[in-house]
Amino acid sequence: MTVERIYPPYIVDSERTMLVNWLEFHRATLALKCDGLDAGQLRQRAVPPSTLSLLGLVRHMADVERSWFRRTLAGEDTPAIYYSADDPDGEFDNVDTADVDEAFATWHRECEAARKNLAAAESLDVLGTYRTGDQVSLRWIMNHMIEEYARHNGHADLLRERIDGVTGE
Repeated sequence: MTVERIYPPYIVDSERTMLVNWLEFHRATLALKCDGLDAGQLRQRAVPPSTLSLLGLVRHMADVERSWFRRTLAGEDTPAIYYSADDPDGEFDNVDTADVDEAFATWHRECEAARKNLAAAESLDVLGTYRTGDQVSLRWIMNHMIEEYARHNGHADLLRERIDGVTGE
């Protein structure tokens, strides 16, 4: 699969457009870091005792997308996908036998649900309710998601370099 990643333009018509462009850029970056690898490579861990892997990052970001855009923003009653109270790091710990195609399909499905909930929000000032009961704006969610992807894409870059030497932005 070829991943198309579009660098956000320097000038756009609104803050919302800029945030959406950066979020899409970072989603594509994670996909790019995983592109061309087989299931075994996607499951490779960073360094002991870390359970960090590219597949774990994809699973983690599926849950993060779901948490912020479906549960917090849209108020949906959707459970976590890969982790639980009994297994708080399940998205990372349980990749040895995880279905790679399922993980990517789930991540893509959660990104699409996030896009729909984002499009339905009239402005960045729309409020959602976080699991703590605190109110959070869509503006905050967007900035947090960009930060979340950027941080994990740094991890993904190091993982990919360790797997096959591929580096890059």
